[in-house]
Amino acid sequence: LKMSCFWLYLPLHLLAVACLCHSIKAPTTSSQQNFKADLFNFYHSLLLADGKETTVHLLKDIPKRYYFVLEEGRALAPFTITVTPCDVPVEWSVLVHKASASFLGKGAQGAHNTQEVSKSQKAPSMVSTIFNFKGNSVETYMGMSPHSALYVLEFLSTERDTHITVYLTTDTTSGHLFPELPSDPRLDVIGIGHTTVTLTWKHSPSVLQHRENIQYCLLVNEKHNYKSLCAAETAIRSSGMKLSPTLALSLSPYLLEPQQVMILSNSELSIISKASSGEVRQICMGTKNTYTVPNLSSSTQYYFDVFVVNLLTNASAAYTGTFARTLDEPEPKVMELKDGKVIQVVLDGKNQKFSTLQYQARHKKIQFAFQLCRGQVQVHITKNSRTVVSENISGLKYFSLKGKFLDTYLVQLRSTEESNSSVKVQVSPPFYKPSFPLLPDSLKIKSFSKLRTCNSVTIAWLGTQEESKYCVYRKKIEEEQVWTELQSVDRCSGPESRHKSEKVLCKYFFDVNLQRAVTTETIKGLDLGTLYLFDVYLFGPSGIPVRYHSKVVKTRKKC
Repeated sequence: LKMSCFWLYLPLHLLAVACLCHSIKAPTTSSQQNFKADLFNFYHSLLLADGKETTVHLLKDIPKRYYFVLEEGRALAPFTITVTPCDVPVEWSVLVHKASASFLGKGAQGAHNTQEVSKSQKAPSMVSTIFNFKGNSVETYMGMSPHSALYVLEFLSTERDTHITVYLTTDTTSGHLFPELPSDPRLDVIGIGHTTVTLTWKHSPSVLQHRENIQYCLLVNEKHNYKSLCAAETAIRSSGMKLSPTLALSLSPYLLEPQQVMILSNSELSIISKASSGEVRQICMGTKNTYTVPNLSSSTQYYFDVFVVNLLTNASAAYTGTFARTLDEPEPKVMELKDGKVIQVVLDGKNQKFSTLQYQARHKKIQFAFQLCRGQVQVHITKNSRTVVSENISGLKYFSLKGKFLDTYLVQLRSTEESNSSVKVQVSPPFYKPSFPLLPDSLKIKSFSKLRTCNSVTIAWLGTQEESKYCVYRKKIEEEQVWTELQSVDRCSGPESRHKSEKVLCKYFFDVNLQRAVTTETIKGLDLGTLYLFDVYLFGPSGIPVRYHSKVVKTRKKC
């Protein structure tokens, strides 16, 4: 018998010595070669940190090895190894040096893809494989050794370059790095709508124990489910999106990529990432275990994955994902138009939905009138399924059309902006008196700087050849309110919503000669150095108002 002692040196000038002393027979030539190969593998291994998650980058077909040592003081203490593939399936093995002949261990998720060595099993090699797994799911190996031992983890990717995360711990009493999953980790779909899906899942035991440090994050996409958080992030990055390092999103500031939009509402943090391959939503909702995903597209299949995340370590565990298809879009409601009746239509700019109106002609000649109230609107008119009008409108627009008795006209309206738009619509035969007032060439209000004083402002606006009523209103505003006031104007709204104190005057005027159809007003009693918003409302014969473009004027500070 000979006593042999082998010394292993690590890179980075960290001297780690594993003195493996054995009472063995003098090795034969064959066993010597195996023995040297074992030493070579150990020598070219990296030390795996205990109690810390390690990211391992793998090159295709090139194995990578890490080792760790169980010392005498750790004998009989359990240890766990958790490996999380972040892309393609990988093969990984746990090897133990024969110094630990009575090793006993097991796979945490059953014995499939597992090779274990019993106490009585003997092999000519100095190193034995005690666990082996291949796949892209998260797998945990749990083991226990009654003796000090040297272990090697070997990782291999045969498909392409990839990366994985590895977590080793020999201290199972200080809590878990990874949040725990419930005994039934499935997601349940409890409600499906045209644009919503409602999910529920059982609470993680970690949430019940450490509520302040744990939260749930939901991933929604149209491709497939993901078995781990890093697998999801890797796939999304490869599709052209750039994501934040983890879904464990704290409220501390960080920079979003240009393709990302962050929404914080009702203690829920959402990130929407857009790329050519589709949209991915990340939603972190605290510790709620029921959630309704809003603003989905109809008739679309979505995949849902929930991760329970440790906010202190960013480690996560994945529930078993699910999928659901939203309901088909309901047939759009068609509103009937009647001769001479004015209706107002509000258009959803975010979802870009059409509003459809129908009119059956009672006369050969008809006239459509559209008054734009807010935003930008596209009008599309068909007669007996043939397009007769298709254009964007501004202000007040008339379309005179000829056809046959009982021709069917369909009017489709759509907002061309992301914000909501609105428009008033009227259809009537030519002999109907128009409900909308005759408009001047311009709806702009002009102010005269030279006539501006500390307490008065002079404004002017165009009129028409038709006698009409004009009402002037004023309102004090601050500098920071100017943009909001001008952008939020509804040109179809009348002065009924204005405060009585804002009314300045009402007057009637017209002129047959359009060159002289101009009127001016000097508004007095103003405060010096103050911003005012001036509005003029024009009322036609039917009483429908048209609002001129608002004008902001500031009185002089010194006179």
